[in-house]
Formats: sequence, C-alpha cells, structure tokens
Amino acid sequence: MEVSTSASHRWNTFEILWLLSFSTIALVLSILWKNTWFDGSVFLSGILCVVLAAKGNIWNYAFGLYNSLAYALVAYKNGLYGEMGLNLLFFVPMGVIGYLMWKPKSAGAYVEMRLLRFRNTLLIALACIIAIGVLGYLLAQISGQNNPYIDATTDVLSIAATILMVYRYREQWLLYLLLNAFTVLLWGIRTSKGSAEGVLMIVMWSAFLVNAIYGYYNWSKGAQHKSSFV
Repeated sequence: MEVSTSASHRWNTFEILWLLSFSTIALVLSILWKNTWFDGSVFLSGILCVVLAAKGNIWNYAFGLYNSLAYALVAYKNGLYGEMGLNLLFFVPMGVIGYLMWKPKSAGAYVEMRLLRFRNTLLIALACIIAIGVLGYLLAQISGQNNPYIDATTDVLSIAATILMVYRYREQWLLYLLLNAFTVLLWGIRTSKGSAEGVLMIVMWSAFLVNAIYGYYNWSKGAQHKSSFV
C-alpha cells in the first residue's frame, strides 16, 4: 500500500515565495550579467522543474524536458561532454518515461511517495561509487574533456537520482543534495576558466541545492508510514 500525499498538495507561503523569488532572480541576473534569454530560460525552466518535483507534481517533467535539452547545449559549449550526453541520452527519454510512470500513481497532478529501506540505500551508494570511478576514467580519455571525475560524479548521481525519482522514492533527494553540491563545484571551476554562463549556472545549482533540502523534507512527510517502505 502506498501513501496518499493530499496534505502536501497545498502550496504554502514559503513555496510560493520560493518559486517567485528564484524565478525573478533568474530573470534579473540574466539581464544584469547580459546573459542571453536562452541562458535565462535554462535557469527558469530548471527552477520550475525542481520546485514542482519537490511538491510531487507530475508537471515537473514538462519543464524538465526543455531544461535537459537547453542545458545540454550549455554543457557542450563548456566542454562538459559527460553532462551533455547525460542530458540528451538519459534525461530527455527519462522525462517521457517518468511522466508515463507517474501518471497512473498520481492523484490529479500529484504523485504518491515512497521510502527505501536503509539496506537498499547503502547498496545504491556503493554502486554509485564504483560507477563514478569507472566513468571518470573513461571520460579522462576524451580529448578536450574538462574535470572528468567531477563530471562523472554529477553524471552518476544524476542517473541514480532520476531512477529513484521515476519510482517515486524519497531518497532521490539525498542524491540530489550531493549532485547539486558537486555541480556547483564543477561550474565554479568552469567560471574560473572564463565560462560566460558559469556564474548563472552556479546560482541555478545553488538554488537546486536549497530545493533538494526542502524536497527531502516534503517527501518525508508524504511517505512517512511504514507501509510505504520498499
């Protein structure tokens, strides 16, 4: 039996202010830093995607699909080929799959939430560590690849978190916390190397980091009964 999350469907003041504040920041910074409207749209679509995901709202996949395509182009321009391939070859198709898998388990636009047992969480963590080592080595062999092991870390964590998200597990947000922290580091390095989009990406991923904390809190409330453990 899975847990209904009707209590988490209502938007509280914090969530409304969070969404409006970071959407406004995305637009203002894009103008002040003379980023293109395209760069601003990457930030804005990402904010809408993660805030809706934290609420368990199925429409996060619509904004996520655009964000994946647009972010892939930004990553390509910055020599982050792991990030580019991840978005094009994984996030885009998983956005469609995720929507189709969430739809039968949703109450209106909102999905039912689940928990992982601690043992399964540890197994996933071990698999991620091994995969990061292997992928980092492979990326390091590509000419022009920047920061291969950090790129590999963000790629592997993204894949694992997305799979947990598709299956509606709260523990996705623990992986997103790590993912967002490493991605801020990655773009910090790219900014120091002169990336035109770097600062905006740092702000965007920092917003995602804060949102992951709230996402974990909100999904913990939505999947708090023992019957939702898997």
